[in-house]
Amino acid sequence: MTVYFIGAGPGAADLITVRGARTLAACRVCLYAGSLVPRELLAECPPDARLVDTAQLTLDEITAELVRAHEGHDVARLHSGDPSVFSAVAEQMRRLDAAGVPYEVVPGVPAFAAAAASLKRELTVPTVGQTVVLTRVAEQATAMPEGEDLATLGRSGALIVLHLAARYVDRVVGELLPHYGADCPAAVVAYASRPEELIIRGALDGIAQQVKDAGVLRTAVIMVGRTLGAEQFGDSHLYSPERERHVC
Repeated sequence: MTVYFIGAGPGAADLITVRGARTLAACRVCLYAGSLVPRELLAECPPDARLVDTAQLTLDEITAELVRAHEGHDVARLHSGDPSVFSAVAEQMRRLDAAGVPYEVVPGVPAFAAAAASLKRELTVPTVGQTVVLTRVAEQATAMPEGEDLATLGRSGALIVLHLAARYVDRVVGELLPHYGADCPAAVVAYASRPEELIIRGALDGIAQQVKDAGVLRTAVIMVGRTLGAEQFGDSHLYSPERERHVC
């Protein structure tokens, strides 16, 4: 039997991948975080599947559930967004390796991609910005590694996307202002793709107050960068008539 780490997507139940939905439908046991994963997704599970809400479980308790369930069934471990970013699957995979339990990973739609879709923005715009930095801030969470603080990351001027940082928007703005400038476009998307989605746009120097006025504290991504407001830019070389074309 196998444990499947499945990216549930950013919130909307229909943003799970086809592979994710098919895998979920084939697993007799499903572990999910009830505070993050939409309940509608659980309808994809077999009617008699054992459902385990992990919201109140410790890492060791979750691992024990995965190992125990794996002994008789394929197991779905649903994670919000995509397992490759801020999902805490690495700790679980390390423990499954130690226990000799096989597992696979099924990608999902990450929150920043859903936010970009809601903003109707490409995050990499020709001649304006071609780099996206995905990061967070450390407050009441795991410390950031040396050299990954906002002041350091902000020196590049690249589009920066912060997860899990809405509560600390004042700090985010304060550390990025010297590198991006007061007029730099910024946006905050809360509950991207969900019915309660909220989009806040503005300049960097005013976005913190807008976020606080809206009461946004969690389940949001903060984006800061010139590509968010780019209107004057060259077309991609991909479509250039001068581009050498190869016919296979």
